Formats: sequence, C-alpha cells, structure tokens
Amino acid sequence: MRFTIFTHVEHNFVDNSYFAYAPYVREMNIWIDKFDQIEIVAPLSHTSLTEVTLSYKHPNIKFNEIFAFNLLNLKSIIKSFGILPFNCYRIFKAMYNSDHIHIRTPGNTGLLASIIQIFFPFKKKTAKYAGNWDPKSKQPWSYKLQKWILKNSILTKNCKVLVYGKWSDGNPNILPFFTATFKEDQLTDVILRNYDEPIQFIFVGSLVEGKRPFFAVALVDQLNKKGITSRLDIYGEGSLKNQLIKVSQDNSFMKVHGGVSLPILKEIYKKAHFLILPSKSEGWPKAIAEAMFFGCIPIAPAISCVPFMLNYGKRGIIIEQDLDQAVSKVLYYLENKSELLNISKRAGSWSMEFTLEKFEREIANLI
Repeated sequence: MRFTIFTHVEHNFVDNSYFAYAPYVREMNIWIDKFDQIEIVAPLSHTSLTEVTLSYKHPNIKFNEIFAFNLLNLKSIIKSFGILPFNCYRIFKAMYNSDHIHIRTPGNTGLLASIIQIFFPFKKKTAKYAGNWDPKSKQPWSYKLQKWILKNSILTKNCKVLVYGKWSDGNPNILPFFTATFKEDQLTDVILRNYDEPIQFIFVGSLVEGKRPFFAVALVDQLNKKGITSRLDIYGEGSLKNQLIKVSQDNSFMKVHGGVSLPILKEIYKKAHFLILPSKSEGWPKAIAEAMFFGCIPIAPAISCVPFMLNYGKRGIIIEQDLDQAVSKVLYYLENKSELLNISKRAGSWSMEFTLEKFEREIANLI
C-alpha cells in the first residue's frame, strides 16, 4: 500500500536519505513503518543539515518535489499564481496514485491538499492539524479555510482529522489526539527539585517571533532584578538566534545554545526547574510535554490545548501575556515551594501516560 504525505515542511536530500525537521520526522517514521511504499509531496531545500534535522527510516521512499510558496501579502500571492498550477497537478496526481492520503496542516501545501482531497471521497485519509484548533483563536484566513474544509463532512469524506485538545462540537471528522517523544522503558520516578537559587529556566523551541523567546528573556531578567538569582538557557534554531546571542553578550544570566539532539535535551529537562514557552499560538507543544515527563514545570499562556495539558494550573504555571503579571505569578510560586513540588509530581505523572508505544497503538487504529 502507498502512503502519501502532503506537507509544507522543507526537506533535504543527503547521502541518499531525506531529512527534515526532527520532531516531525520522528513522528512520521512511526506512520510510515506501517506501509510498504511511501511518497512525500513537499518542497526540497538545499540548505545544510542542522542538529534539529532527522532522516526518514524506510527502504522505499519516493519524493515528489513541489515549490514552496506563501500567501502573506499581495506580492507573494501574485508570485504564487505561476507556482500553483504545477503544485496542484502534482498533488492531484499523487492523491490519485495513493492508497492512504495523509495531509499535514496548517500550511500552504496543506491548504492545497485539503481542497484537492475533496475530489477523492473514497480514498482513506488522515489529516494532522498541528496548530491551534480553538475556534475562538485569532488565525490567518488560510488556516481558518483549512479547518473549515477538513471539518466539513460533506466536502471531506472518509477522513479523520487529528487535533490537539478536546473541542466539544461533536464533529464526526474530528478526533482529539496527542503526540509523544519518550518510550515506556524511559518511565521513571519524577526527579524532585528543591527550588533553591539559582533557579534554572530553559526555553526550548524555534527561535522565531511566534514563540516569543524575548518574553522569556525579559521574564528571567525581571526575576533577577527582584532578587531571585535565575539563569536562562535557550535551545533552538531560527531567525532570532543572532539577535538573542547579541543580547546574551550583555546579560550574563542567559546563554543561547542553538539546536541540540534529543538525548542531550533529555538531560537538560532533568536538571531544569522551569520551561518557559510564551508562544502566541501552539498546537500540542512538544517541549511542554517533554519537560513535564521529567518533572520540569512548564510556564506558558492559556493558548490552544495548553490549559488542558496543565490542568488549568495544577500541572504547570499558566501566565498572562503581560510581562508584569507573568513575573508576579512566577514570584508567587517561588514563595510557595511545597506547591511547586506538587505541580512537578502531577506534571510528570500526566505526561508519562503519553508514551511512544501508546502513540503507535493509536496510529495503528487509524490505519
């Protein structure tokens, strides 16, 4: 059977293997293990590999290159007119030859694939919506259009749309889902911290505007100014990396490490007191679930399914988008260390329920 992936994620071809963003590929390797033929419809990049890239593990992969494009402004929309017919043709042809259509959304490729899949009502399909499914959230029009098409059971047939969080609209296409990083043999007792100074904070994620790493910097800076000796270590790659490095040169409390491998990240989670992820929008933030697995307490705003993951403050610290209010909230918990211990225990116990083995079983049920 042929399993076909439609994604906007850019890929690299090195040493006869295809590479892409590691957390995405790590998940896809679980999906593709169930099929004998794999086709990937995605843009191809010629940039160098980094610590946050990983290769697909499958002996029979066909790569079907399409052009990357965006619809952010009038200029890019006009430019896309020359690209769209080619991309649509390749997506249509790949769907025609596929036994199982798998669409990764939200994204520009996901938008085209969501529209074109309408013409294949009898094909088996899954769609992974990795963004914020909250219908009340502010999102680009293209994201809203993808969501509308996918949840419309007249347009989208024979499809399960995997979303993060539980949204009680009773839609037959929608299936609440999760993701996982660690195996059952990595389950252990939660490592308890004493929360004595210096307090160790970490930021793990893409260094881009939407993840708001500078908010994390400002939060830890304010804690130091209020007499709480604190450190911030930043892990990730992205367009803001050089700016963050420049800021770190004038602030000894922070350090930018760039992207690191999962085994290294695992040891970092074990030692840190808190993970700060002040994103504007999220789906199922892997960094939060990973940190919780080792008792590292997440600090994040109430976006997408984060309130559910943190049990509305019982498994983590939910902050406002306002810096002063966020600082006050963290200070409150630092003055109540016994409550932090309870939060850490509950965080670890909950996250350990979502293992890779459980993830594999749920995917097998979909296939």
